[in-house]
Amino acid sequence: MRYLSYWVFPIISGLMWLTTLLGLLLHWIIDTHRVKYASMQGDQTIAYISDVGASNLKPLFVVGCIITTIFLDLSFGSDRYLRHKGRLVPNTSTTEKVLSGLTIVFAIIGTIGLTFLSGFDTLRHPKLHDIFLLLFIAGYLLSAIFICWEYQRLGHKNRQHRVLRISFWIKLTFVVVELILAIGFIATNFKKHYNAAAILEWIIAFVFSFYIFSFCVDLYPAVATRNNPITTNPARHMEETYYATHPSVLPEAARDTQDSQRTLTDAHPHHHKTRPEQRDF
Repeated sequence: MRYLSYWVFPIISGLMWLTTLLGLLLHWIIDTHRVKYASMQGDQTIAYISDVGASNLKPLFVVGCIITTIFLDLSFGSDRYLRHKGRLVPNTSTTEKVLSGLTIVFAIIGTIGLTFLSGFDTLRHPKLHDIFLLLFIAGYLLSAIFICWEYQRLGHKNRQHRVLRISFWIKLTFVVVELILAIGFIATNFKKHYNAAAILEWIIAFVFSFYIFSFCVDLYPAVATRNNPITTNPARHMEETYYATHPSVLPEAARDTQDSQRTLTDAHPHHHKTRPEQRDF
């Protein structure tokens, strides 16, 4: 339990998403021998995710999408909460807080899109399905752009925290790759190259799982800060630590203050109460 923390949320979300995708894909290839569903177009031979999800595996598709989005949203919320509490590098400017808020807003839009596209399947509700598919892709893509922007600003001001730069480059790679794939998907679908579009859709979905797992990188450092929040002023923190371990080099005024505090402490020992250790998740 020592290392169990908020980082488990993206693990659960990512594994659920991968399980759902692999369940649908392997069912279509192995169990149905690449059957052509009623929702597939004229000469289309490769099924979209939504084609398989509209078949007898629709319950798996719906439940998988819901669980994925619940734990992914918990990951977004945990990131904001931990930065507010100082468990992760905190947002210290209005711009960073606005970017964090926009990240969560567009993640919720992506959540609505993914949840509803699984329910309004492409066989019975093709128009609604396409609208929610667009919300899903656009919502999470814009959310990723804003969180990249936020991490870029955080990493620039907190260079000692290398994890911010690592996470920034992971998410930036996701944004670039998914944007290229999304443009290709829309173009091939518009030109009615359905097999190419179906392949791109499967690739987009699997790449999305790596984006989900990337939040482990963001949330794992909170394990080490359960009882030691991150200071927003590392220079001052280093100075205080140095003077605490080298009292002989304290400036005269600071030494007098420290001696006065020590005298007050010794004179009123009963004022010191041992506070029980508070453990956080």
